[in-house]
Amino acid sequence: MAPTSKLSSATNVAVQDARQLALPVVALGVVIAILYFGRMVFITAIIAVIIAFILEPFVTLLMRLRLPRSLASFVVCSLAVLALYIAGLAGYAQLSGLYDDLPKYGQRVGDIVDGVRQRIQGVEDRTYKMVLPARVRKMEEERLKAQEAAAKKKGARGAAAAPALPPPMEPQPEPVRIGDYLYSHLSSFYELLLMASFIPFLVYFMLSWRDHINRSFLQFFHGEERLIAARSLTGIAEMVRAFVVGNFVLGLLLAVLSSVAFWLIDLPYPFLVGPISGILSLLPYVGLPMAMAPPLLAALTVTEASVYIAALGIAAALHLIAMNLLYPKVVGSRVHLNPLVVTFCLMLWGFLWGAAGLVLAIPLTAGIKAVCDNVRGLRPFGKFLGD
Repeated sequence: MAPTSKLSSATNVAVQDARQLALPVVALGVVIAILYFGRMVFITAIIAVIIAFILEPFVTLLMRLRLPRSLASFVVCSLAVLALYIAGLAGYAQLSGLYDDLPKYGQRVGDIVDGVRQRIQGVEDRTYKMVLPARVRKMEEERLKAQEAAAKKKGARGAAAAPALPPPMEPQPEPVRIGDYLYSHLSSFYELLLMASFIPFLVYFMLSWRDHINRSFLQFFHGEERLIAARSLTGIAEMVRAFVVGNFVLGLLLAVLSSVAFWLIDLPYPFLVGPISGILSLLPYVGLPMAMAPPLLAALTVTEASVYIAALGIAAALHLIAMNLLYPKVVGSRVHLNPLVVTFCLMLWGFLWGAAGLVLAIPLTAGIKAVCDNVRGLRPFGKFLGD
């Protein structure tokens, strides 16, 4: 009986261990599935949270002028929408001019491709002449001529002997259903527009109801746990706000400086290329080449080499100054992320949410690290995410 009882107890322990291991795996799979299938809702909510963090200092400033939070939130959101509308008009003007110049850019790209192709062909010809001796080349040419002559004779005999066959019928492609094509694209555009329309309302309610949300959240805790939760919530908000607002200020500064610098060197479409280059410059690891790409493409219609050199030099100088001097001071020492973890998170969020995931990967990772740093049981994970 004793060996049987020991065997059953060992089996029960193994089953319990398997359950303890399987539950987190299943829970992780469920969370990933929810994040993937509900990506539009989560992306909209996270963008609204980021915008609310950016606008919160302006709401606080108006509240110091004796305005109630609801009115201050409404004024700040209205001004933000107006600024976004003006920026959209400026971007539309630049894009309309770029659309008119697309044939020039296409011709320039075609010339560059042809030039590269001719250079490659010239290198191949020179290599062929250097590698093969003249005698071998002559024999190879004679052999190719003999093969061509034999093929012509054989083709002439075959044409005289056999009647010409009709050319094979090419398969006709199935007609594209215009209704299905438009519906598929319009449905995705409608879904995107619908989710974007919720962002202003979410931002307003997050700003105007912030104190109520904080008090309601603390009601879930009692005693000492409520004090710990309040401290954790304050620490998380400060860390995420420092990261989001710091990156926003840096991106805005780089956008303005890049636009002015590109305008001074007569780069085409400086007020469109400058903001794109400045924002891309904040991307981790690939920020420098990504910041150089927009001015390089915009300068394709320019024939002066000095414009290319100046544009690339401006993008590189602003990136190096921003990331080495301004970034540590503006963002501060509150957020330190492990480069390996950041790379993995970029890959993970990019897989789940596409381009939006790549943009939101760093703020999400910073928020997760802030939660781990302020929750006692999760501090080891915060240290793992840190540098």
